[in-house]
Amino acid sequence: MSDPVVPLDHPRFHAAELAVFTKRVVADCMSHRCAMHATKTEKLDACCQYGCDVDLYERDAILARAASIKPVLAAEVRELPWFDESEPEQDPDVPSGTVVRTAVHGGGCLFLSHDKRGCAIHRASLEQGWDFRGVKPSICRLFPLSYGEGMIQVSDDYVDYSCAYEPDAPTLYQVARDALADLFGPELVRAMDAAEQRVLARQLPIAR
Repeated sequence: MSDPVVPLDHPRFHAAELAVFTKRVVADCMSHRCAMHATKTEKLDACCQYGCDVDLYERDAILARAASIKPVLAAEVRELPWFDESEPEQDPDVPSGTVVRTAVHGGGCLFLSHDKRGCAIHRASLEQGWDFRGVKPSICRLFPLSYGEGMIQVSDDYVDYSCAYEPDAPTLYQVARDALADLFGPELVRAMDAAEQRVLARQLPIAR
């Protein structure tokens, strides 16, 4: 394990990367002019350009909301396949045990293919008054955090985007805290809060 980690007192997640509590990210990406960090080239919604992994239960929840989501999508993508299911991947960390990918269209996730910024699933929920929790993919709700093998981690591509380089932005944990609570329950947040306090106090039992 190359990155330092902080132990967690939690039955499922035994540790979190230290960077979760120390690195920063823009809290409101919709007000941020996204750019690729290496080239400084503006690319709005840059973290969504590759599509995302979707648990099969999330895929089914999205399809169950198809009538609500379709009007938000651009006409040319509404009837396209919304998911690439050609290579399903076994993933013991997700509820169904299997993930597929959202389709990519025009240099971004198919759910970006509409007339405004942001996720069409999230936008449809806001405009129509339904709860996006359980429908919008968990990996998107957590970004730039991820998880696997008992660890809360920083997404690999976090450093690629300009939102990672705003010195006055909140920490990754503070931005993702509510989503962590929704997805994994208050016990994880209590464990993460305790770890955060140890980090802030610089009393770190850190493993490598």
